Amino acid sequence: MNNLEFSLVIGVCSLGAGFLGALTGLGGGVALVPLLTLLFHVDIRYAIGASLVSVIATSSGAAAAYVKEGFTNIRIGMFLEIATTLGALLGAFLALMVPTSAIAIIFGAVLLFSAYLSGRPQPVVPEDDHPDLLATRLGMNGSYPSLDGPRSYYVHRVPTGFSLMFGAGALSGLLGIGSGAVKVLAMDQAMKIPFKVSTTTSNLMIGVTAAASAGVYLNRGYVDPGLAMPVTLGVLAGSLIGTKVLVKTRTRWLRLVFSTVIVLLGLEMVYKGVSGHI
Repeated sequence: MNNLEFSLVIGVCSLGAGFLGALTGLGGGVALVPLLTLLFHVDIRYAIGASLVSVIATSSGAAAAYVKEGFTNIRIGMFLEIATTLGALLGAFLALMVPTSAIAIIFGAVLLFSAYLSGRPQPVVPEDDHPDLLATRLGMNGSYPSLDGPRSYYVHRVPTGFSLMFGAGALSGLLGIGSGAVKVLAMDQAMKIPFKVSTTTSNLMIGVTAAASAGVYLNRGYVDPGLAMPVTLGVLAGSLIGTKVLVKTRTRWLRLVFSTVIVLLGLEMVYKGVSGHI
C-alpha cells in the first residue's frame, strides 16, 4: 500500500469515526485511537496526537450546527471547560511518561465503565422538579427542541459535574479521546441534563479540551502531518453528516450505538494492552 492509498483508507475510516463522534458526543477519538493502533499498527502516541487534532475538527464541524439548532447549552460548556482544560494539560504531561501498554489498558477500562454507566437508565426527574440554586444563579437552566416541541430542563449538582470534568480533561490529554464519553455521562447522569443536550454540549467542549493537550503532543513531536491530515479531513466530513442525523434520531438509539461501540473497542484495547501487543 503506497502513501496515497494509505491516506485514502485512513480518510474513509476516519469519516466513520467522525460520524460516530458527532452522533454520540464522543468526539471521534474514542474510535480513532483503537482503529489506528489495532488495525493500522500506528504507535499509540502518534495515534493520540492525530486523534487530538481530529477532535478539534470534529468540535468545529459539529458545534456550530448544534448551537444553531438550539441544542447546545453554551453557559454549561464554558463553565465546565475551566475544569477540563486544566485536567487536559495534566493528562498530556502524564501520557509522555506512561508506558503504551498501560495507556491501552486505561483506555479500555474507561470505555467499559462508560458503557456500563451509559446503559443505566437516567433517574426519572419528577414533574415538580425544583431548580438547583447554584445552577439558577449561573444561568444554566434551559430548553431544547424535541419532536414534541421545546422541552425545558433544570441542571443539578454543579460542583459534582465540575469535579468530574477535571477527570474527563485528564483522560483527554492521556488518551486523546476528547473525553466526550466521560463528559456526556457526567452531564447526563450526575447533572441530570437531557442526553441530546449533553452530547451537543460535549461537542462544543471537546475542541477546547483537545487543543490544550494537543499543544503538548505537538511540542514533543507526536503530531505527524501525514497521518493527521487524512484523519482530520475524514473526521470533519463525518461530523458534519452526523449533525444532520442527530436531530432526527431517538435518544434510545443513541444510547444503544454509544454502548455497543465502546464495549467492543474497550475489550479489544484491554486485551491488546494486557497481552503487550501495543
